[in-house]
Amino acid sequence: MKKSWWIATTAGALVLAAVVVLVVRESSGPSGPGPSPSSSEAPAPDRRAILAVKIDNVAAARPQTGLGTADLVYVEPVEGGLTRLLALYRGRPPSVIGPVRSARATDLGLLAQYGKPALAYSGAAPELLPSLHSAPLANASPAEVPNAFFRDESRPSPHNLYLRPNLVPDGEIEPEGAFPPSGAAPESGPPSATAAIRYPAAAFTFTWSQDIGEYLIAVDGSPLTSVDSGQIRAATIVEQRVAVHLGERGETGTVPNSPIARTVGTGKATVWRDGQRFAATWDRATAQAPTRFKTASGKPLPVSEGPLWILLVPA
Repeated sequence: MKKSWWIATTAGALVLAAVVVLVVRESSGPSGPGPSPSSSEAPAPDRRAILAVKIDNVAAARPQTGLGTADLVYVEPVEGGLTRLLALYRGRPPSVIGPVRSARATDLGLLAQYGKPALAYSGAAPELLPSLHSAPLANASPAEVPNAFFRDESRPSPHNLYLRPNLVPDGEIEPEGAFPPSGAAPESGPPSATAAIRYPAAAFTFTWSQDIGEYLIAVDGSPLTSVDSGQIRAATIVEQRVAVHLGERGETGTVPNSPIARTVGTGKATVWRDGQRFAATWDRATAQAPTRFKTASGKPLPVSEGPLWILLVPA
């Protein structure tokens, strides 16, 4: 599986320019002038359910907006060896989030453990739309809630679609224990000031800051920043090794061999928290069950209080 993944992503990188051209066929959303992603708008109200937003992560999409206040960020592999982000917000989200991009089958598998969240996305491959509409989700794409989206004309399309969370319908509160529990680590791990996690066409670096007690995030050698909150930080980093199979056609419905990560089952993981590294495992018995992490000795491994980043990396 690992060999086929690298072969496919290497081939995908060769056609990356074609992918960039094709993605303009993604659901366009409202056009014309709208508020700037950095403008001050009324904050979104508190929500009962989780709001999940699919966020672009290529160079043209940076800096993002609203990413620094996410409670949990999943990094997902997509075609060409690149990554997309699935950001989860509890309580009160920021007033603007984006750039927003397409939903993938990986999102459906991840979100099943969170009850009935709202999912904001720009569009999806035609064959995925029936599954999105039948899933336990409050669907929020430009097709369902066009007024919740606007485009920033100062940025190139398709990396310029933004979300107003206050106009997204609420879902249902997540089951108790859906998020990984937080608390003290059961044991000490070896000191580790830096975590480096690579995809074929994206590189993430997390650097521990003793002063702030969190990790500073960089992507492709540059600080990852959010327009509204500066450099993005995380309290806990998880490299979750997952099985990946190829076959999804991406948002355009024409680009083959986009990876789908399987997040139900068991596997290896590495967890960084408190400036320490922990060899770990992950377990998720069913689609509706929460994901749990354990140390190599089998003890439950809680995460630290604060933002959590989970990177799905092909095993």
